[in-house]
Amino acid sequence: MNQDYEREAAEQGYTAVCGIDEAGRGPLAGPVCAAAVILPPDFQLDGLNDSKKLSEKRREELYGSITLQAVSFGIGWASEAEIDEINILQATFLAMRRAVDNLNPPADYALVDGNRMPLLSIPGKAIVKGDGKCASIAAASILAKVARDRLLRELDVKYPQYGFAQHKGYGTKSHYAAIKQYGILSVHRRSFLKNIAEK
Repeated sequence: MNQDYEREAAEQGYTAVCGIDEAGRGPLAGPVCAAAVILPPDFQLDGLNDSKKLSEKRREELYGSITLQAVSFGIGWASEAEIDEINILQATFLAMRRAVDNLNPPADYALVDGNRMPLLSIPGKAIVKGDGKCASIAAASILAKVARDRLLRELDVKYPQYGFAQHKGYGTKSHYAAIKQYGILSVHRRSFLKNIAEK
């Protein structure tokens, strides 16, 4: 995975370009997580790719390498309550802002996965399918996914009957069955479960 987008920004005079991606827009439970990563210019990492194309074990391995080698990285969250209050898109943008704010040293330009640019404190550009084209976005996609999966595994310990370690909060058959049997938890996104909540 190359750093063409990062180099392009550097040619425009930016010195700290971060990639941003999120994990967990679709699930019925748990927060949405975003990560921002500034990679060194000569960064090389075998197997760096869109987190969705990697196994859980491989993501965990790459997470270690990325956090070790990154110039800086930040993780940001938006809670289930925030998702319900402002909608998932705005909550995703909020998590992205928080991730950028957690960068130390800070970034001066952002490359964001997707087709819409969140309102950030720095300029940037959105790249459609960026997690498969841009090294720093791919790195961010891995950090966000691993951070969120770890949190969902913690929720699994707290609520073992819901199977969070397996489905990570997504709307699988077994997850819907557990909600039906045991009810809606505080970690569920009520706006995603309107039909169930009304029954």
